[in-house]
Amino acid sequence: MNIFLSEMVGTMLLILLGDGVVANVVLKQTKGGSSGWIVITAGWGFAVTVAVYAVGWISGAHLNPAVTLAVWLQGGIPSGMVLVYMLGQLVGAFLGAILVWLTYKRHYDVSDDPGLILATFCTGPAIRDYKWNLVTEIIGTAMLVFGVLAIFNSHNGIAGGFGPYAVGVLVWSIGLSLGGPTGYAINPARDLGPRIAHALLPIKNKGGSDWSYAWVPIVGPLIGGAVGSLLYKFLLPLLSTP
Repeated sequence: MNIFLSEMVGTMLLILLGDGVVANVVLKQTKGGSSGWIVITAGWGFAVTVAVYAVGWISGAHLNPAVTLAVWLQGGIPSGMVLVYMLGQLVGAFLGAILVWLTYKRHYDVSDDPGLILATFCTGPAIRDYKWNLVTEIIGTAMLVFGVLAIFNSHNGIAGGFGPYAVGVLVWSIGLSLGGPTGYAINPARDLGPRIAHALLPIKNKGGSDWSYAWVPIVGPLIGGAVGSLLYKFLLPLLSTP
């Protein structure tokens, strides 16, 4: 239960601050309106940092089923805990999206672009091509997992204090460099939980929840998480050989 609650709270904070910055940028009549991609990517990076500091000492702050899969492949958690982590993350993402809606309720009321409203909850492609969107999410998530494993390698000596901040910088970097094609979901729970919230909430002027695309930010990150984990596992001995 501690793991479930930790991942739920951490992912809720991640989505509250991450989707919150998107809402601030794209919804009408906000203080941060039209402030752009740099603000969005920075906001997501800071969101990750806060969330990891908040619950990392309890559950390791996976906050992402792809990271949980990667940690399991590294032997870091038992098989029986994988579903506990993932369910906590999905519930937390759903709750975080509801908090964003409550925070920006009046701005949702005056916004009339269904696409931008949806963007405050989940990701969508700049150019819709499912196979290449999938490739983008695989590469982005592989980079995330490889980077996280590298950051917390004991040889770096930064896991305790600076580690969460470094992960935030990593996510910021991924957003700036690899986020353009798909909005860098790189996290199945981050996309699916808020997408479900979008479908259920009584949001004025909302359109559909784009379920035809929803499989991409689920399947792509899970594949990418496995790829990043295995690459790190097999490359590390080669890199560390004198």
